[in-house]
Amino acid sequence: MNPIYLAQDPTLADFGRDPWWLVLGKIVFAFAFGLLATLLGVWFERRVVGYMQVRPGPNQVGPFGLLQTLADGLKMAFKEDILPKAADKVVYFFAPTISVICAVTALSVIPFGPMVSIFGHQTPLQVTDVPVAVLLLLACSSMGVYGIVLGGWASGSTYPLLGGLRSSAQMISYEVAMGLSIVAVFMTAGTMSTSGIVAAQGDATQLSIFGQTIPAPGWYAILLLPSFIIFFIATVGETNRAPFDLPEAESELVAGFMTEYSSLKFALFMLSEYVAMVTMSAVTTTLFLGGWRAPWPITLWEGANSGWWPMLWFFGKVIALVFVFVWLRGTLPRLRYDQFMRLGWKVLLPINLVWILVLSGLRSIEDWDTRGKVIAVSIPAGILLIATLFWPSRKPQPKPTTQEQVDNRPYGSFPLPPMDLQVPPSPRITRVVAEREPANIVAGSDSREV
Repeated sequence: MNPIYLAQDPTLADFGRDPWWLVLGKIVFAFAFGLLATLLGVWFERRVVGYMQVRPGPNQVGPFGLLQTLADGLKMAFKEDILPKAADKVVYFFAPTISVICAVTALSVIPFGPMVSIFGHQTPLQVTDVPVAVLLLLACSSMGVYGIVLGGWASGSTYPLLGGLRSSAQMISYEVAMGLSIVAVFMTAGTMSTSGIVAAQGDATQLSIFGQTIPAPGWYAILLLPSFIIFFIATVGETNRAPFDLPEAESELVAGFMTEYSSLKFALFMLSEYVAMVTMSAVTTTLFLGGWRAPWPITLWEGANSGWWPMLWFFGKVIALVFVFVWLRGTLPRLRYDQFMRLGWKVLLPINLVWILVLSGLRSIEDWDTRGKVIAVSIPAGILLIATLFWPSRKPQPKPTTQEQVDNRPYGSFPLPPMDLQVPPSPRITRVVAEREPANIVAGSDSREV
């Protein structure tokens, strides 16, 4: 490790001293966490959405249906693996693996806990950390675009290609808003290492409300509320989750970039989406929710942030964010593509730029209690941002009366019957009878009387 970086960020001095077997164990743990969290995340989503839709969800395979996801994975593995005739075989094979690898790699710089003792060795519960760990997270998120684009292109079909192009435009657009949100984080923390950002959120902040001073956690979700809101919206769009699940919009592009995939390759694309959801929940926890640090009032206990207990707080925060992902899926309808792109480029991006300028101005003022003042500006700005996002863009139109609906209906509309409830003669029956017995048809008579 470079001594210059150690002088700038003392938390980096805890890394690079572990024996090889301990490093290997932490790598296996991070990989197992991503895999098991994905399997349980699929089960969790189906159970929560089932509860929201007043139905049981998976409950037959294993206790509480916990083995249902494993059974579905085994079933998918034994399905026929179809290779399209016009596909690029090499790229077609590697595209799903790129998406999974990029999603799992981001877990290598996520701190799961503080320094602990493992077989007599003091080591942080983190695989590794670097001075630019935040940029590594952005790079892993950006590289995931390649899996989607190459998957759509290598299939040798039109609809997967269109789905891959649309998905790449979507992910790149929201990558910009996500990156600007992270700028506010490391500008406030003074470091880009994930362990340093978690350490910077450990200091409590004193808030003055109605003349009363109360302690508040130094989480950047409070200190940088607009950045937190924009970052979470960008993560939902980045992971292709509802209401931004446009890459797999079955009603428009069959199954998007995954149309020509089957068996294990299709399972890998599904796995990459859920791994990305869990990974981005872990990233959000690290950057904005204090990482492994306990929330208040658990912090009143002196041992809350030491030992193995912080892993419990970390996993609890991740599960809460995954629940929000599932909640959005069961609540909000899918946006149109133009609405989705307009939100990213014309709403989130300008607001993010203005907020960074305001934050820079607050930090440049001398003799100011920057932390307290930023919170005083951040909370109203966050509330204003939420109001801007959910404020109706059009005034609700009054519902027309029944008579107005009848007067405005086009001629010959169906199935609205006439107001006098007299069924008009069928033109088809009248024409057929007229062709058979033209002499017996009287103009304007009912076809049932003929």
